[in-house]
Amino acid sequence: MKKFNKVLIANRGEIAIRICRTLAEMGIKSVAVYSEADRSSLHVRAADEAVCIGPAPSRESYLNIDAIVTAAKITGADAVHPGYGFLSENPKFSEAVSKAGIVFIGPTPQAIEALGVKSSAREIAVKAGVPVIPGSDGIVGADYKEVAHHIGFPIMIKATMGGGGKGMRAVTEEKDLDSALQMAKNEAKAAFGDDRVYFEKLVPNPRHIEVQIAADNLGKVLSFAERDCSMQRRHQKLVEESPSPFVTEDVRKSLAEAAAKMIKACHYTGVGTVEFLMDNNRNFYFMEVNTRLQVEHPVTEMVSGYDLVKMQIEIAQDMPLTPTHAQALRITCHAIEHRINAEDSENNFTPSPGEVTEWIPAGGLGVRVDTHMYTGYTIPSYYDSLIAKLIVWAPTREDAIIKAKRALNEFKVGGVKTTIAVHNKILNNEDFAKGNSDTGLLERIFKDEKSKK
Repeated sequence: MKKFNKVLIANRGEIAIRICRTLAEMGIKSVAVYSEADRSSLHVRAADEAVCIGPAPSRESYLNIDAIVTAAKITGADAVHPGYGFLSENPKFSEAVSKAGIVFIGPTPQAIEALGVKSSAREIAVKAGVPVIPGSDGIVGADYKEVAHHIGFPIMIKATMGGGGKGMRAVTEEKDLDSALQMAKNEAKAAFGDDRVYFEKLVPNPRHIEVQIAADNLGKVLSFAERDCSMQRRHQKLVEESPSPFVTEDVRKSLAEAAAKMIKACHYTGVGTVEFLMDNNRNFYFMEVNTRLQVEHPVTEMVSGYDLVKMQIEIAQDMPLTPTHAQALRITCHAIEHRINAEDSENNFTPSPGEVTEWIPAGGLGVRVDTHMYTGYTIPSYYDSLIAKLIVWAPTREDAIIKAKRALNEFKVGGVKTTIAVHNKILNNEDFAKGNSDTGLLERIFKDEKSKK
């Protein structure tokens, strides 16, 4: 087994602070990296050491593989934790870290590459016997119209290197295929440097259900209780909860088994997430694997009682997973996470960077806030607009919703626009309260609100 004395965190913001805290509890020193725009960020103060890796633009700092690997070398780090976003799912980064004689806290470059291309991940799922949505056999080419007809409209165009809703277009009629395909390819090229796409049958009003997994280097794979991430805006998650109010115990076991099959099929190690779409009849279909920690991992931590970051680090040190399968699937409470973004929801969710003149986060029993904000901090315009994650948990879903309403009303942010008001609208929606969420619910909430004005 390996023993880490120092770990470099190749990320910023609240996730960097989250990792720092777990490392401190494990007796491991932490190294933060930061751009010139992040000198005053709390993650720099939270770490034992900090290294500036470049100018504000992410391509010159947080996406600069050479700068991060050099920072790890000069500080004597034993390992690198990628967090999420930025380089966390980049096989070249994982490979560069390993070649430098440093441990990458995550899966192998081969696993990241195999699962990072969604069309190849789909092929792995088919071979493993995991249900998939009917679609193209890999990347579509010149015969795309024939492929679309074979699947049958409506279809969904998806970027092979996709994520965050980029490079995705729904097509309900053939006349819209050419323009939608071009838009998806252009967006994919701009976001990922790769314009390849594949087609899937469009599942109407689906639920977005995902399963957290952990796999050690000895072949043991654990699946945790599912997360429901159906509350989205343009494929961007806003609210996540566990367990799903729609999933039955039998379906939960089937989801766990399917997720484990997928992970075993590609010899995956570390933590990750297997994502599924679920129709109104509770049939579920493989969508993708995220080969990293998810933004919404705290809801699984609250429900299961396990520190997933600690689990990641222990796996990277060649330690065996100790929980049993039954313990990993155990549900101890109901947890809900609200992503608080610095965005103007009244103006098409435009980012709202600037100085935070007031910062009073929620607190109390059953409330957790993961953030890097403080009064006087200036939110830079270069990065994601996520400024905090509000996580609440209670014995029942009804109690968790009541607690979330109280916590959101208590949360005060001044100087910038935030999405707190949107989260209040979601909690007060009748369909959400009943557990009748799907990926289109938030858009319907906005549409109903607009029609009443």
